[in-house]
Amino acid sequence: MGLEELINNCKKGNRKAQEQLYRKFADRLFGICLKYSRNQMEAEDNLHDSFITIYEKIDQFKFKGSFEGWLKRITINTVLLKYRNEEHLNLVTDNIEEEVEVDSGYADIGLATLLGYIQELPNKYRLTFNLYVMDGYTHKEIGEKLGTSAGTSKSNLARAKAILKQKIETDPAKIIVGFLMFYSKRVLKPLTANKIGSVFKRTAP
Repeated sequence: MGLEELINNCKKGNRKAQEQLYRKFADRLFGICLKYSRNQMEAEDNLHDSFITIYEKIDQFKFKGSFEGWLKRITINTVLLKYRNEEHLNLVTDNIEEEVEVDSGYADIGLATLLGYIQELPNKYRLTFNLYVMDGYTHKEIGEKLGTSAGTSKSNLARAKAILKQKIETDPAKIIVGFLMFYSKRVLKPLTANKIGSVFKRTAP
């Protein structure tokens, strides 16, 4: 069954088509849920909730643009809504925008540890970090998604970087900022060490 036929059958509420859609995209969408969630159990719950939303909204997909991109947006928005409802994200009011310098001469570390660093961040920092660094949203867009301001997004990003920098520098293995490379090829294109290093020096609108 081709993708267009699969989507159309899902729009009709065909259970088998929905199951096939899940099998086809679950792994990739789970990677997104994992980086935005605090642990694997939450990621699994968020994946389940995301597919419920996908099935409910699939009629809105009009075959304009990438279907996988549409799935990704639905998944991110579903997870963001959960954490927005869980706590007030606009807690940082000071304007902390200093750049965080990180030594890029460290050795790599295991994927589980790298993912753990991201997941340990408080909600507002983890969500902002992933939206800005991993998914390329601007601070203005992040503010709109999280119900905050661009200035708050910049402050939250700076704090997230500072926390991660501290974790990196205190790790016994002296790891590289290349922790961003832990995301699998199913989720993101691999990032080079140079690009990873530039993340902590990058500014954007």
